[in-house]
Amino acid sequence: MADTFGAGRFPQQVPIDAYGNGGFRFADMSHKGSLLCLPTGMLSWDVKEAAGITLETLAPLLEAAERLDVLLVGTGEEIVFLDPAIRQAFRERKVIMEPIATGGAVRTYNVLLAEERAVGAALIAVERGK
Repeated sequence: MADTFGAGRFPQQVPIDAYGNGGFRFADMSHKGSLLCLPTGMLSWDVKEAAGITLETLAPLLEAAERLDVLLVGTGEEIVFLDPAIRQAFRERKVIMEPIATGGAVRTYNVLLAEERAVGAALIAVERGK
């Protein structure tokens, strides 16, 4: 199994096999840190806590909005309400945005991806997971 997430980008959207220990496992790779899941691939995300979730840090997802119906935002161990301006920016692009604890966001992302739904995710890495 590969242990690195080459150059902070994986060129396709794939299910997440595991999360926790400060990272994620997917596509036989391990990634330490937070993660963006876009229709065009998986990207390293330099956000460590919910306070770092801004329109600027979500810019790659805003740019991909025309290819998304749902955006799941994994806010860490607990659900954190986000700035209403963030929700409004996605609403204007007709994307449903759901802030949820990272574990729930990962599980929901995998289900929607398996159903071939237009889903994206912004996931803050957590220590506890599965």
